[in-house]
Amino acid sequence: MRKSFLFTSESVSEGHPDKVADQISDSIVDLFLSKDPYARVACETLTTTQRVVLAGEIRCKGVYENGEWAPGALEEIEKTVRATVKRIGYEQDGFHWETFSFENHLHGQSAEIAQGVDAKDNKDEGAGDQGIMFGYASDETEDLMPATLDYSHKILERMAADRHAKVVDFLEPDAKSQVTLAYEDEKPVRATALVVSTQHAPDYYWHEGQGDADKYQKLYDYVVGVMHDVLPEGFITDETKIYVNPTGRFEIGGPDGDAGVTGRKIIVDTYGGASPHGGGAFSGKDPTKVDRSAAYISRYMAKNIVAAGLARRCTIQLSYAIGIAEPLSLYVDTHGTGTVADDRIEAVLPQLVRLTPRGIREHLGLNKPIYQKSAAYGHFGRKPEGDFFPWEKTDLAEKLKAALA
Repeated sequence: MRKSFLFTSESVSEGHPDKVADQISDSIVDLFLSKDPYARVACETLTTTQRVVLAGEIRCKGVYENGEWAPGALEEIEKTVRATVKRIGYEQDGFHWETFSFENHLHGQSAEIAQGVDAKDNKDEGAGDQGIMFGYASDETEDLMPATLDYSHKILERMAADRHAKVVDFLEPDAKSQVTLAYEDEKPVRATALVVSTQHAPDYYWHEGQGDADKYQKLYDYVVGVMHDVLPEGFITDETKIYVNPTGRFEIGGPDGDAGVTGRKIIVDTYGGASPHGGGAFSGKDPTKVDRSAAYISRYMAKNIVAAGLARRCTIQLSYAIGIAEPLSLYVDTHGTGTVADDRIEAVLPQLVRLTPRGIREHLGLNKPIYQKSAAYGHFGRKPEGDFFPWEKTDLAEKLKAALA
């Protein structure tokens, strides 16, 4: 294991076209779960210039049953989609919440999938698909997340909060960040490079003698101030390379500047590349889909292992087969930082958490409309509040310590 190295992670804002798609998809998941806690949803979203398209498979009491839409359901779906875009803040000629063209191609779930997934007679509910899922935690930050990703998210969260609160008037919704940190003895110690590209109001750029140099300097100084606020004191030095809108001009953004699709930012959603990824996206899927729920329980277990002081870093893998309830495998790797053997942790975890799709949902309380909040700025490293982000709780830590004493 290397002790000293550079590592980089990126994040994208709620106004990035792919994140707009993720948030719309999860707004549909929340809408259906608010009507039926056992709704089945697989909703994909495409966003582009003045257009939003939904597609996917659903089953939901009171909304879509026996191949028929309930009265008013289609109108409520469109209203939910437009409200999501309005909340993000898109009121531009190329993408406006009130005037974009909307298409809904959602339809009923395949009966062949349903027969393998639904609980029946003495058969427990099976996994919604085959696949592998990973969870990860590290003691690099208070959130037990990789520092590079944690700071990337927080820079953009702060900028979005200031935009919504009208602290600044020159930011538009689309933005990206990137943080490169130097690690010494496996701990982050300083920033070597910081990048923010943000959509901006007209003239807030300076490139090859064009634009307004004073306005660009105002934007630059603001972004650098946010970087200093987010990163620990002393991390930004005179040697840190800082880039703000390095291409020069960024007025055309969001779905008008580039198409967005659900599930294209899975590394941003998880661990910024610091951990393996199973390949499955989260947004747009109800919690019977183990792509989502098993990734959440994997994070929950890994975080509690680190919170319990059993390791400084932990990676967990689960695997499933479609229609089969129990996981096919459970793998724990504490990367040489554990205080007990990894195989002992593997033996204890299934005794504390039932790892079937139903067991995961019941343990974390996932059959609730709690997902749209997770669809921007990462699914992990968030503060658990009420029903939201239950996979970030550390209520398993004491049980783990007792079981492994």
